[in-house]
Amino acid sequence: MHTIFITGTAGSGKSLLTSKLLQWYKDRNLFAIGLNLDPGTVDLPYEPDVDVRNYIDINELMSRYQIGPNGALVMASDLIATRLDEIQNEVNSLNADYVLVDTPGQIELFAFRESGPYFVSHFQSDNKATIFIFDGMLVSSPINYVSISLLASSIKLRLKTPQVSVLTKRDLIIEKLRDVLGWSASTVLLESALDNEKDSEYSFLCKELVKSLSTGGFLEGIIAVSSLTMNGIVTLSAALSRILNQGEEANG
Repeated sequence: MHTIFITGTAGSGKSLLTSKLLQWYKDRNLFAIGLNLDPGTVDLPYEPDVDVRNYIDINELMSRYQIGPNGALVMASDLIATRLDEIQNEVNSLNADYVLVDTPGQIELFAFRESGPYFVSHFQSDNKATIFIFDGMLVSSPINYVSISLLASSIKLRLKTPQVSVLTKRDLIIEKLRDVLGWSASTVLLESALDNEKDSEYSFLCKELVKSLSTGGFLEGIIAVSSLTMNGIVTLSAALSRILNQGEEANG
């Protein structure tokens, strides 16, 4: 059983990408299941096979402890780790080839509190990988791109799993797509773009950060994916296969 944790900022398209990957594996006669780990979500574009909402109820937490939605989300995030054994047993009973874990929308609650890294490290699986989603609408400027790259690096450090970077909403940034992909492939292009920023102080800071990220091996290529046309899914699946299957394609 291979497990893929799908992470990213709120609204970046985690659940939609989860649904597309589930369908992609299904079309190749591979048994993939969706594990929803977001106790606060209302609607999902797929039917989760295992759902944390069956174990943790946000409304019940608000009522019982007289707290607001934000406080309930924080408490729910911490409670996820306490239900790991039950979730693990439910997942194991399905005997899947792939488990796609749709992580909470508020990435800071999952990655930067202790419960998220604990869940990832103690979840039993043959191999694990993480997808970090770069929201195309957030990274269309070089300074924003560096900022989200820092967040992606932080997630990798916290979860301690091999990570694949994915750019979503490519269809909405067609005019900037070549630039963003160029920044992801070449620090020279990224630093050149930063030189053209009006705020020289922040441009200089970003260039120093780029150098540090590059030296530390945290700047890697990004895979642009369209959830509308499925463009890029083959490349993404190949990258995941290199991590999970030692390079063997997941084609059934």
